Amino acid sequence: MDLNQCGRSGFYLSAIGLGTLTWGRDTDGPEALEMLTHFVDAGGNFVECSASHGDGMAVDVLSEAMTSVGRHRVVVAWRGGVRRAADGNWVGAAGRGDLLRSLDDALARLDTDYVDAWMVEPRVDVPLAETLEAASLAYRSGRARYVGVSRASHWQLAEAVTRGELGACAPITLVEFPFSLANAACARTVSELSARGIGVVAASALAGGALTGKYRHTTPADSRAASPHLRHTVEPYLAGPARAVIEAASRAGAGLERSTGDVALAWVRDYPGVSTALVGPRTVRQLDALLDCSDPLPAPIRQVLSEVAQ
Repeated sequence: MDLNQCGRSGFYLSAIGLGTLTWGRDTDGPEALEMLTHFVDAGGNFVECSASHGDGMAVDVLSEAMTSVGRHRVVVAWRGGVRRAADGNWVGAAGRGDLLRSLDDALARLDTDYVDAWMVEPRVDVPLAETLEAASLAYRSGRARYVGVSRASHWQLAEAVTRGELGACAPITLVEFPFSLANAACARTVSELSARGIGVVAASALAGGALTGKYRHTTPADSRAASPHLRHTVEPYLAGPARAVIEAASRAGAGLERSTGDVALAWVRDYPGVSTALVGPRTVRQLDALLDCSDPLPAPIRQVLSEVAQ
């Protein structure tokens, strides 16, 4: 698997990134270890995790798996932070104290001194400057080697990048947001960030699995769309314009003798400006099928799919 330079930084990410959304709840520890082993053996390094993944258990599963494969083989991207709400539940956090406590808890559970990247998530109820200051403190202390922003609005993203360029906060090296054939509205943002020397993490690169084509005719009983706690990651792509994109990818796959998922992943993986395409398979079998995706798409096919998507 190729390693891509993240923007103009010295940070290199595998072309395909591995998400841990299901680890600890839908994917047990032994299977997660096998997945991580297959991933790094194939040349992958970028693994994204957050405090909410796997109902809070993914971080511990990742820690155990990294102990087996070796911390040095994994680029850990930690996303966001959490705080405990008045009702006792954990919710996303963007305040300085909550963010730093959440990061320190993650470092302790991961048994590491640093995360390779910390992608903070801005919130409208907290000043962006405060959120970025927390990230900058972690950056200056070495607890976060690189700083990024995840799921920010265009205004928040513009402000964060500008602050970083002016030295008002740690430089923004990478930005994460959903980007795929079924969610290509952000294509211009990818190009603009690339021009500024910032890498893009294409989250939900297969639209929650919808771009594998598995939901074209039915909903498999063991799929995300049939799961009460994962259904929301797929439902936006099961109707409307996304269906036309999925059908186009399916037809392209049939003509190229490749799977629908192979075609869709190749499109986003090779999109100019994308540093890594993030996927979240639940099983080793699903991961291995994605790792087999390596050939680029023929230019005419790419062009047609881009026109359909946008």
